[in-house]
Amino acid sequence: MWLGLIAYTASLHLPGDDLDTSRTDIRTHVWLSLLSLWIPALVCWLAATRNRGLTGQLSLAAAAVTCYALGATYSAIAPIVRDEPLFPSQANFGALMFYPVILVSLGLLVRHQRRRLPWSVVLDSAVCALGAAAVLAAFLAPRVDSASPGAAITPTAIALAFPLFDLLLVAVLVGIAASPEFRLGRCWLLLATGLLVFAATDIAYATLLLAGKYHSGTLLDAGWALGLTMVAVWVNARTRVGLRGTRSPRRTRALLVPAVTTVAVLVILLLATRVSVSPVALLLAAATLALAGVRTQLAFRQAGAVGTLRRLVLTDDLTGLANRRSFTCTAGTRLAARPDAPAAVLMLDLDRFKEVNDTFGHDVGDLLLAQVATRLLHEIDTADTLARLGGDDFALLLDDADAEQATATAQRLRLALTEPFASDGFTLGITASIGIAVAPGQGSDLTTLLRKADMAMYRAKATHSGLHVYVDADNAHSEWKLHTLQELRLALRTDQFILQYQPKVDLATGDVTGVEALVRWNHPTSGQLSPSSFLTVTEDAGLMPVLTDVVLTLALDQAVEWGAQGHTFSIAVNLSARSLTDVQLPDRIEAMLSARRLRPSALMLEITEEFLLEDPGLAVAILGRLRSIGLRVSLDNFGTGQSSLKNLRDLPIDELKLDRSFITPMRDNPMAAALVSSTIDLAHSSGLRIVAEGVEDSAIVEALTRYGCDEAQGYLMSHPVSPDELSNWLTGRRRALQKSASSSDFTDFHW
Repeated sequence: MWLGLIAYTASLHLPGDDLDTSRTDIRTHVWLSLLSLWIPALVCWLAATRNRGLTGQLSLAAAAVTCYALGATYSAIAPIVRDEPLFPSQANFGALMFYPVILVSLGLLVRHQRRRLPWSVVLDSAVCALGAAAVLAAFLAPRVDSASPGAAITPTAIALAFPLFDLLLVAVLVGIAASPEFRLGRCWLLLATGLLVFAATDIAYATLLLAGKYHSGTLLDAGWALGLTMVAVWVNARTRVGLRGTRSPRRTRALLVPAVTTVAVLVILLLATRVSVSPVALLLAAATLALAGVRTQLAFRQAGAVGTLRRLVLTDDLTGLANRRSFTCTAGTRLAARPDAPAAVLMLDLDRFKEVNDTFGHDVGDLLLAQVATRLLHEIDTADTLARLGGDDFALLLDDADAEQATATAQRLRLALTEPFASDGFTLGITASIGIAVAPGQGSDLTTLLRKADMAMYRAKATHSGLHVYVDADNAHSEWKLHTLQELRLALRTDQFILQYQPKVDLATGDVTGVEALVRWNHPTSGQLSPSSFLTVTEDAGLMPVLTDVVLTLALDQAVEWGAQGHTFSIAVNLSARSLTDVQLPDRIEAMLSARRLRPSALMLEITEEFLLEDPGLAVAILGRLRSIGLRVSLDNFGTGQSSLKNLRDLPIDELKLDRSFITPMRDNPMAAALVSSTIDLAHSSGLRIVAEGVEDSAIVEALTRYGCDEAQGYLMSHPVSPDELSNWLTGRRRALQKSASSSDFTDFHW
């Protein structure tokens, strides 16, 4: 195709008369001219059939090139065969059809990229299109006016039709170029260049024709062939690239093209004050400025909306502080700008904030967070960066601060929160735990400092110290915790947990009334682990409900097995406070009992004072639901918390377990013995049974029996043992009891 174009252009330099004066000698460059038009048409059709996704749009482009080639062929042959004039002729109709067909093709391709355009894009395109039309109208008007006075109206109209269609085509191209929504790429540049060459050739042709100076067979004729060739190259490239490989839209193009267009029409209006300018050009220029004004007004509105959106994106709407995104950007940039300068990052977390939400509702919790933010802002300098990262977590960046200064700031922040908060008629007290990481010694980038400050904050929360400065040991603990958590998840999936059982003995009869199930982890490398080594990690990771279901399943399966052996005592299972907040727990327990055909009396649930004190209303509701299905509830470790029998007498519980810290001192401390005796009497007066934990010698058993304690549990009776060991223990105990049946004093029995 390119070789044909080059050959045709070279043939225009051959000597010979003009084609319009030679009817019998068809010169070489006539054939080459037709070849330079038909080869691009053939290339377009081949390319259009190669791409199924764009066949319709590109076929129209091929049809436009074909229309022009047909018109040019007729124009070249008709004067020779039929003695028809070169211009005007029927061939001009085929050439003029090129424009509407190529415009429809462009419209379909634009629609293929963007189904729906925003108003800003439409206005930008319209401004540029009208502006380009105004400039071309101003340029063409003098050429029209200079046409020969004797020229016929029809030839003049036909001659002007070409540049007017070109005006429309250029306006559309400029409008497309003005829109950042279209991914133009390099292949669009080929199309634009080809059509602009085509338009320039038409304008030159019309100018020379109207002045009576046009002669065929000159280099000007090669302009049409060059334009069509570049259109064919674009069609071919379009089928190969598609929508891939095109450049992303640039916002600068959206500003540059409309700005240049507006300046151009302003120049036209200024020239109109000194020279004669076409009324059509003036009308188009005025319309362009009017649309530009509308576009400017829309731009101001969009700018205001963008500003509002930016504030929403970077601001926490509840507290008005910077949010996580803003803090990451601002603090990260400041730390990166001064990598060696001292700085400190503080992570602040409100203690027991979840209880506020659960007890008083999220509205009260939100109001509390807003008041906390206000107090924190009053305690920091304007140069410091404070943000709410989410929930009840806050972060603070202190410039030019070492560990000592950061600690002083943290103490000041904690002190500011000690004064109670007033919220919707409630007076709430709140405390905070703060972790501190210092740069550059503990890191120079924000991600590292936030991670270490977060570790320090959890360390402060775990030790109840209020604040903690990060040390390397915190990272080691964190890595251990993460490793343990991974192993724990695997253990829950692979049945690594077992239960050991410790019996509870009725002090009046010596019967085993129940056992307490104690969970153990059969670790594959560390051996058997006690609950203290993994329960905290389980609780923090939110896995306690899963572990509770595992323990309940093991315990109830064992109850079925023991029942088959004739043992009908109950199994007590410890439940954490978090497990008890699971509203589905009573239904799951009831389903477990029903599936095994066990009576509710086969299971007892042991809870702690922590659950009762956190939310008494919730405790009453959940415990009432558990007891409604026939389960008994025991309060474990009684006496180590802050509850009292006065507060517990209305709670739905059946049993109290006195902690070993009260039982052990009884032998040598009369006050301790008196306290245990009084507690037993008060429990009985409230209708509760009482169990003594940690019993290790017979003297304490005698005292507890004398005081009226119902049951005892401890190493004197048995250590926690496996199910098989407990079965053997029960068998041996039964035989020993039978031998001592003749004894009149039960306390003579050897525990």
